[in-house]
Formats: sequence, structure tokens, C-alpha cells
Amino acid sequence: MLTQRQLFLQHNAQTTLEPLLLEFNKARGMYLYDTAGKKYMDLIAGIGVSNVGHCHPTVVRAVQQQAERYMHIMVYGEFVQSPQVNFAKALAGILPGNLNSTYFVNSGAEAVEGAMKLAKRYTNRSEIIACHHSYHGSTQGALSLMGNEAFKQAYRPLLPGVRFINYNAVVDLDLITPDTAAVFVETIQGEAGIRVADQSYFEALRKKCTETGTLLVLDEIQCGFGRTGKMFGFEHFGIVPDILLLAKGIGGGMPIGAFISSREIMISLATNPILGHITTFGGHPVSCAAGLATLQTICKENIVAGVTAKGELFKKLLVHPAIKAIRGKGLMIAIEFESFELNKKIIDACIADGIISDWFLHCSNSMRIAPPLIITEEEIARACSIILKNISEITA
Repeated sequence: MLTQRQLFLQHNAQTTLEPLLLEFNKARGMYLYDTAGKKYMDLIAGIGVSNVGHCHPTVVRAVQQQAERYMHIMVYGEFVQSPQVNFAKALAGILPGNLNSTYFVNSGAEAVEGAMKLAKRYTNRSEIIACHHSYHGSTQGALSLMGNEAFKQAYRPLLPGVRFINYNAVVDLDLITPDTAAVFVETIQGEAGIRVADQSYFEALRKKCTETGTLLVLDEIQCGFGRTGKMFGFEHFGIVPDILLLAKGIGGGMPIGAFISSREIMISLATNPILGHITTFGGHPVSCAAGLATLQTICKENIVAGVTAKGELFKKLLVHPAIKAIRGKGLMIAIEFESFELNKKIIDACIADGIISDWFLHCSNSMRIAPPLIITEEEIARACSIILKNISEITA
């Protein structure tokens, strides 16, 4: 009889020739448990997804209760479904006033796709600007905005009319013109290895977009919902986008994404043609119920309040000659080494020691630290001790 690993390799599409092949059968809070009962501390939260921890009881209860009421009943936008309405209302309650209309989709990449269409439709322009080293997803449209040719060259031709600027380079903002429909920017660049721009850059970017009638789209798919020490990353910089992109951490482990704008902008998808953007499973009732429960949990437990201090504790403890730099904001951190080869050895050794981490697509010599926001100081200390032990053993 074939094992689950053998069946996985035989029947599940592979994204790499060397998958980790870890096999888990339970996840709770900060931890994953494999089929042999070994416990792993999750320092990447499913790549920024499980902000409130794995299987938070409030989220699980919301999923169970909604699944008993109804699951899919109609494509998005036709029926009044309370889980969608309640989650959208709650989001509007914590966002600036112009971000009051939410379109729920299934993922971050779909949020990007919807926002691209919305920007073109509202402005009647076709040019889109994105940043070098950006990551916005892997679908054809989102891939067109990716700022790394190595990951997209095999799939050309991609969308025309996309130009690239350097993140945090004010001089490049002159490329934004009255022909530009939108500028897509990660508030904090994730796959580039956690790059944080200056406040003056974001202020200049916001000003330039306003002057040219260009929509500013901030991608907070990784950095939203508390990960940076504020509920939303743009709160660090004193600006407000025209369109906000969310996914990953907003669903508490369930698949959901969203692009959010003003009703004035969003309503342009409803006419000429009608059904300007449609999705069958977007805003799935169970996912929206999980999203609302996640937001309520973050607020009720005041989870965001401790994130900045926890991030600083990681930076304070992770000191070693082999570490070239530590970058980050809150619990969105990159630990840089001299090469991918060294980084991979350290990551693999940490996994063997029960610490889950990985590397960044556009910065492969850096280790990702993005744990559930509920991580304790004791767990941070233990994780750092294991990381430092493996660095010392491998570089000795």
C-alpha cells in the first residue's frame, strides 16, 4: 500500500522537484504536529496566514456554525449574505472613510486581478506601474506586475502597458503621469526580503498619484491585519490608498481575499458592462464568517499591541557574526546571510530541530520570520536559541 507521501508525489501537482515532504495531522496555536507526534514551532504562519494562530477556537466555532447554516448559495454580489455584509461592515469600521466598499474574492492574486480591472475601468487608462522586486501573485495579470524577470520569463507574453519603478526611490515617481491608471506598491515589500520604505517616499508617492489622477493601490496581502504592529501597514506612513488589497491573514486560515475602495470607485464595475468583475466563490460565507471572527479576535485580545515589542525581541536576540542584517517591521522579519546555500542549510537544520522557517522568492539568502502574532516572549527566546545554535554549528 502506498504511503501518503508516495501518493502526494504521484497525484498532487508539484511546484518544485524537492518539496519538504513534511506530513502534519494537527495544528494548534503556534504549533504543527507531524504524523509521528513531533511538535514544530511555526515561525512563518503558513506564509503570513495564521495571524491569530492555527485553529483559534473562535474562528473554528464561526466556521462550524456558518457551515451548518449554509455554504455556497449564489455567485458573489447577487444575494444578501450576512457573513459578507457583517465582515464588510466591520472592515469599513476600522478603515479610513474612503475605504468603505469591499469586494471579496478567494485569494490575494484575485484581489490584485480585480484591482487592476477596477483601476482601468474607473480611470479609462491602461498603463499600470509596479515596483522592481515586487510580488503580487502568480496569475497572469498579477505575474505581469511581478518585479523579477526570472520568475516570469517562461510565461511571456504577459500584459502590455506595465512599467516598473524602484521601491523607495522618489526620483522614479516622475514616471507616474496622467496616462497611469494605477500604481501597485507593497506597503512593505515581502518577497524582496522585507524592505521598508521611508515615510517621505510614501508621502511623495501619495502626492504624485493625487496630482496625476492615478489610483494608489497598496498591497497589504502579507503585511495587513496586525503583522507590522499596526492593523494596516499604511498607518505607519500617514497616507491612505485609493484601493487596498488584503488576503492571507484576514481569514484565520480560510481562503479569502479582498480589494477595498470607495463606493464611488467600486461602482464603476457595475455598469458598461454590468458584471464587470464576477467570481463564483468570492466572499464564501464560511470564509467571511472566519474573517469576521479573526478580526474580532484580534481586537478583543488586543493582539496587535504586542507585535512591535515581539519583533524587537527577535532582533535583540538574533545576534551572530554570520547574520549580515536583520530587516523588518513588527513580526515581518528577514534574517540575511551571505548566500542562499548557507541560508538553506540553516533553515533545514532548524526544521529538523522543530522550527519551521523558509526563504524569500526574491531574496533567497534571507530567512523568513513571520510567526502567528500570538507568539510569546518565551517562545521567541526558545526559537532564537535554536536558530543561533544551528547557525553556530553550520558556520563553525
